[in-house]
Amino acid sequence: MSELSRSKDPAKIIAFQGELGAYSDLACRMSRPEMTTLPCRTFEDAFAAVRNGDAGLAMIPIENSVAGRVADIHHLLPESGLHIIGEHYQRINHHLLAVKGTKLEDVTEVYSHIHALNQCRDFLKEHDIKPIVAVDTAGSAKDIAQSGDTTKAVIASELAGEIYGLTSLAADIEDAEHNTTRFIVMSKDPVIPHPKAGVPVTSFVFRVRNVPAALYKALGGFATNGVNMTKLESYIVDGSFVAAQFYADVEGHPDNRNLRLALEELEFFTTNVKILGIYPPHPYRFQLRGDEE
Repeated sequence: MSELSRSKDPAKIIAFQGELGAYSDLACRMSRPEMTTLPCRTFEDAFAAVRNGDAGLAMIPIENSVAGRVADIHHLLPESGLHIIGEHYQRINHHLLAVKGTKLEDVTEVYSHIHALNQCRDFLKEHDIKPIVAVDTAGSAKDIAQSGDTTKAVIASELAGEIYGLTSLAADIEDAEHNTTRFIVMSKDPVIPHPKAGVPVTSFVFRVRNVPAALYKALGGFATNGVNMTKLESYIVDGSFVAAQFYADVEGHPDNRNLRLALEELEFFTTNVKILGIYPPHPYRFQLRGDEE
């Protein structure tokens, strides 16, 4: 909560899950540099901070180009009571951090979140460093700084090293050069772009009826109306293996004719259609599209 001392105005505070120096913290500072970051223990706590008026926004990771979907997040989003108003793509540059005076050859163990460890397998194998799974990256950095042990290191962000006074023994140690996390920015009230102000992203969830070819029929309207669906993921809800809930991202505004017709057809074959947000696309989307051409 010490970050709050920098700003008493909730509108200028952005909440995230994790410790100071986490990649979510870094994403907040890169996307909203004018705001003060507020660390929260869980995603639910970050949502609650916005709902309760302690923060104006929340920065939530939704997927990583290497690790895939962030666990449980799709279950939490529909019940968060918040709206998606933006997205941010954060390049993940892992650093091997240790207390000052440590040499790379001194390190025998490294601590971090399991995804960070998995994303740096080649480096750890090359230097014969034993990976130890911890709760998160920034929390591990904080623990290593307090321990003063020169045989232990942590994989975390450069920001974490600056906050906890650690030295970077090696930078950009991730195996994949494309390692990027997509975040969504959430607020208590929707901020909907004008239908004619470019092509936004619309995110929504829905459940298909338990009838043959329901998903095929539900999605047909997007094809016939020329709507580009950039993401479709399914996950089980309420412990049922019979019906699934789906999360989708499409390009378009619900007030524009093509997406309006597609959503009307979707509702005919589904239940519980809920729009989570309509928001401008991040420039990284166009970069990815250019790479594919």
